[in-house]
This record gives sequence, C-alpha cells and structure tokens, in this order.
Amino acid sequence: MTDAVLLEKWFAILNKIGINEDGSASRLGYTDKEDAMIAAVVGIAAEYGLKHYADEVGNVFIYNGSGEDNYTLIGSHVDSVVQGGTFDGVAGVLAGLLTLKKIGEQNLNIPVKTGIFRMEESSVFGIACVGSKLVTGNIDEAALKKAANADGVSLYEIITQRGYKTNPAKIKNIKQYLELHIEQGRVLEAKGLPLGIVNSIAAPVRMWVKFTGNQDHSGATPMDLRKDSLVGAAELIVALEAFGRAELANSSVATTGIVRNTPNVFNVVPGETMLGLDIRGIDKASRARVLNETEQKARNIAAERGLKCEITRVSESDPVMLDPALQKSLLQTAEKLGIPALVMPSGAGHDAMFFTELCPVGMVFIPCKEGISHNKEEHAKIEDIVTGCNVLFEYLHPRA
Repeated sequence: MTDAVLLEKWFAILNKIGINEDGSASRLGYTDKEDAMIAAVVGIAAEYGLKHYADEVGNVFIYNGSGEDNYTLIGSHVDSVVQGGTFDGVAGVLAGLLTLKKIGEQNLNIPVKTGIFRMEESSVFGIACVGSKLVTGNIDEAALKKAANADGVSLYEIITQRGYKTNPAKIKNIKQYLELHIEQGRVLEAKGLPLGIVNSIAAPVRMWVKFTGNQDHSGATPMDLRKDSLVGAAELIVALEAFGRAELANSSVATTGIVRNTPNVFNVVPGETMLGLDIRGIDKASRARVLNETEQKARNIAAERGLKCEITRVSESDPVMLDPALQKSLLQTAEKLGIPALVMPSGAGHDAMFFTELCPVGMVFIPCKEGISHNKEEHAKIEDIVTGCNVLFEYLHPRA
C-alpha cells in the first residue's frame, strides 16, 4: 500500500467523527469529539505496534519505543473550529504517524514522538494552543479562569472537570520540534510550489470590546435620543479594518470575528454589543499600532455616542522566529529530494511557536486549495502531505 493510499485510508477513518450534514467538521477542544479523534488516531497507531500515553492536560503522545530522552517531537492537533475543515491540524498528526511507521519499517533507531495537542483552535474561549501552552509554561490558571464560553463556563472549569491539571509539569527532553501544516493561505498555490519552509510565526492579541448604551423601544425612541450600542460597534468594525489595511506592508491583519448583540430583536434599540477582535502579525511594532489605535478609537466612539466602553484583552502572544539552522537543513533536504520550496512566514499561529524557548523548531507548509481554511471547502492534496512527510523523514534519516 502506497503512502498516499494509506493516508486516504486514515483520513476516511477520522472523517467519520464530528462531521456535520454540510460536510464541515466541528471537533471542539476538550469535548467528546476531540476525544474520539484522539482515540481513532491511537487506534491506527496500535495497528503498527506504536505505543502512546497522555500527559497531565490530556495531550497524547505516540512513540516508537526508541527512548524517552533527546527525541524529536512531531506535533499538531485534531480539534477544529465550528464548521471547519478536515485537514487543519489533522494532516500534521497523520504526517507524524506516517513518519513513525516509516521508521519502524526500516528498523531505525530514531527517537520520535507524534504529539496531539489539545484545543489548538480558539473558537470558543479566545485562547489558542491551550494544550501546548500548558505544557510549555505559556499560560497560567488566572488566564484559564478568566476565559469563559458563551454560557459563562470558564476554560479552567472545562479542563478540571475532565480530570486534567491546569498547572502541569513542563515537557522536557525534546531534541527538536517539527510540524507539518496546511498553509491556510494562497502563496504556495499561486507560485505552484509543493512546499514551504516556515521562518516565522505571527501571533495574535485577542480582545473583547463591549459597548453599553440604552435598550429602548425602536418605535418610541427618537433618533436624537438614542444610545445604540450596535451602531457604535459597527463604527469600530469599519475602523478596525482600516487600521489593519494601513499595516498591509508589515503583514499585520485585524479581524472582527464575533458580534454578540443584545437583545438582538427587530423592535428594540440594542443596549449592549460585544465584539471579539483578533489583531495579529509578525512585526510587534506594527501589531501594537493597530492595537493602540483600536483601543483609542473604541473609547472615542463611546465618548461621542454617550456609551460605556469596556476593553478586555483575552490573550496575547509574541511573534516568533524559527530556528535558522533547522530552516536551512529542511530546505537542503527538500533540494536533495528535488522538491522546490519557499522560505516564508506563517500568518496563522500554531502549536510550534510555543516550543521555541525549549528546543529548535522547524515547520513545513503544504498548499491548500485556494488558501481556504476554517471552512468545509478546505482541501489539501494527499500527495502534498506525502511530499512534506518525505522531507521530514529524510531530514531525520539522511541517506547518502
């Protein structure tokens, strides 16, 4: 069975889990769907004699028995956004699994683990990469208690109710961290290239902005007496887009991803509107400008419209540069295999970024159709996953 056929088989197993009627995937972190995905991957691994264990926060590691110390960790995730795609994260986990299979078949003594990290997506709580942040010491209990879902349940409660710890021991003995991921952009496809070597990863600031006005009758309240929270929020949404566009040359972006309007009915002037904002980039100064302009604009809108304004930063991570020597080695490996590759930044955040203080980190991108991700139309060619996996394997076991 070829690697491509095997990957198709593995995807078919996983794509029975958390799939909606429209074909999209909803596999939220720390839910039964994520548990089922992890169990399915573990089941596949067991067929090849691979072992596994779970850590204190529920991350799962599959390994080949070649030793605990000085190992290469190939990581990613299997959770998704609501109505997302089936390749984001999963491609990286299966690439790690395929690498372990290749090592076993050739009886190589290369210590490798494939890590499946919990709740990489930030869809519900506004905090991304929870599993990897916990075991690398990049998030504390206060942040977990502060982050809450739409029902007011904190992330701290979600994790502890499932029997996991929120102050785990830091992961150790990692020689290097590798991750394969779909690009989630259009660059590779536009250039007709099968592989990207990531040199840096952008990081987001996520924040809530709440405007509070007066909830009034839509027919009985004159226009000049209104304090409409939604109109104030709408003004900020347009301004945020402009602030992001102004930093286009620096690759910063700004998005309003959530609007929660109250009471959200036809005949009532909105009294409270919350916006969930995502501001990210690889240039900290550029990102800071967008952030500062946004917060000042929100306060100005509130003052001009007689609204109250509350700004809460949910999470904030720093952009990171990946290991230059590892980038060079991965690029040379691709060249050796005759695979054209592009050195490029990642606009999306990944688990990889939180390992940079612990060990050298390398990341490879494969193209995804039209750059679509976090969407049911998300698609990557199985052959490209095989190509990326071949680069990882050849890097780990270079042949003359």
